[in-house]
Amino acid sequence: MAPEKQKNEVALAALSGCGVAAVWYAASTAFLTGTLGSVLPAGGAIAVASLLPTYILRRKAKASSATELLSMSQRLDALNKHACINIVNDQNALTEVNDSLLSLTGYSREELIGQQVRVLYDDPAKNKADEVRGFLERGKTWQGETQLRHKDGSVLFTHATIMPLFDEDGNWSGSISARTDVTQAHDLITERQTTQTLNELRDDIWIVDSETEKFSYMNRSAKGRLSMSEAEYKSKNLSDLNHDQEIEEVLQACRTLRKNGGSSTQFKASLLGVPMHVSVKFLPGGAGTGRYLILFNDISEHLEQEQQKSAFISTVSHELRSPLTSIKGAMGLLLSGSAGELPDKASALLEIAHRNADRLILIINDILDLDKISNGQMDFDIKEVDLAELVQETDTANAMFQQRFGVETVLQGVDAPVMMHTDPNRIIQVLTNLLSNAYKFSSPGSSITVSVEDDAEQVRIAVKDSGQGIPANEQHKIFDRFADMTNSDRASKGGTGLGLSICRAIVENLGGSIGFETEVGVGTTFFFTLPKVLPDMIAADNSDTKQIA
Repeated sequence: MAPEKQKNEVALAALSGCGVAAVWYAASTAFLTGTLGSVLPAGGAIAVASLLPTYILRRKAKASSATELLSMSQRLDALNKHACINIVNDQNALTEVNDSLLSLTGYSREELIGQQVRVLYDDPAKNKADEVRGFLERGKTWQGETQLRHKDGSVLFTHATIMPLFDEDGNWSGSISARTDVTQAHDLITERQTTQTLNELRDDIWIVDSETEKFSYMNRSAKGRLSMSEAEYKSKNLSDLNHDQEIEEVLQACRTLRKNGGSSTQFKASLLGVPMHVSVKFLPGGAGTGRYLILFNDISEHLEQEQQKSAFISTVSHELRSPLTSIKGAMGLLLSGSAGELPDKASALLEIAHRNADRLILIINDILDLDKISNGQMDFDIKEVDLAELVQETDTANAMFQQRFGVETVLQGVDAPVMMHTDPNRIIQVLTNLLSNAYKFSSPGSSITVSVEDDAEQVRIAVKDSGQGIPANEQHKIFDRFADMTNSDRASKGGTGLGLSICRAIVENLGGSIGFETEVGVGTTFFFTLPKVLPDMIAADNSDTKQIA
């Protein structure tokens, strides 16, 4: 109570006592006579004047105390309802938690009581508990943001006030914490910052609710491309947009991720006639909810540059092949003695030049084949052939390379005819490339095995060497264009790195598949399978020569 107010109440109580004493004195002298009349009025007046103020002050104090106790009870009840409260002992173990904290974190009281308070903290924020304890042990109150972990794993943000508790001897005995959930406000701030960043990107960004498939966000680029305002796109879902813009691939990718529990996928698609590289990522939320983050990267400029580069390479290759063929032919005539006998030294040098001319022509042919594949212009001459005979023919044609590298070839599964419909020249091209690699990477004196396995529906051809194997960090790109160029050891063996890329394109266009098995230090087996019954895209054409895109 304020001192001034207390003085006023004391004075008022004293005045009341004096007034009542005066009334007592006047009344008692009027009605009392004798000895009582001379003693009792004065004594009673003194007693009333001294005791009544004390009684009045005590009654006021008791009423004030009851009011204060009621007010405190109401405040504690309000705090308990609207704040998350927990009490921790001096061992940092939880001894009490209120319903609000249980509701926020998803735990039951039995799961928390007796556990270390650190169980509530998110992993990156567990050190925060140690920082708070240091404050409390020094008798200080700690205030700040704490990052908690919900039972389902989601992150919660709270603003906390944590006060130390002391026992009767003044020793620290634990703490009491009052927290307010600020997760929504924190998320809004984070989302606003993220939105500002996404708005500046040139790529189109969509964010879609995984449950309703409704749009929750489009960045500036996406809105501009689709000519939509925020109100317009938020009124639509993926199905609506699929009806308007034909985004079936995007819609199915999202649904597949949700159904199979995947996290992301990438593919190429078209949006409003523009070629796009599309990335779809599932962002999980709490209680099984989530969002799709869909990114569209316009690759039209990149494709145009690739076409220009391809056209340039094709033009240059065509221009080079004619003079190279003439040079090679002239050197061949010289080596055959058409211009007379050559000195041994000159003949040796000319032989080297002739081999390198061969190599250059092979490189140019690879580049031209790759250009045809890229443009869907590679021709296939489909015939009924004996695959076993093709393998033997290819082995004979490569006898010179076997001698150069000091290796031998072992053929398996070629004793009986293996009849099928395919392009014999393209099969020889694939086999020659695989054998060439096997020769280059095998040690002199070793053997290479070429096997043919025939079953009712398909044929498997394998080329096995005993070379160095393919390192794990190179395996993922072995069929990429110019793969040899990225590895100095493989590049030292020669080759453009285009051969395996061309092999894959040929095999896949013939309806088959290609792969490899490798062990470093032991060797590698390249294999491809081809269907004995032609794919519909070939069989439907009755002409002898087919063009396969």
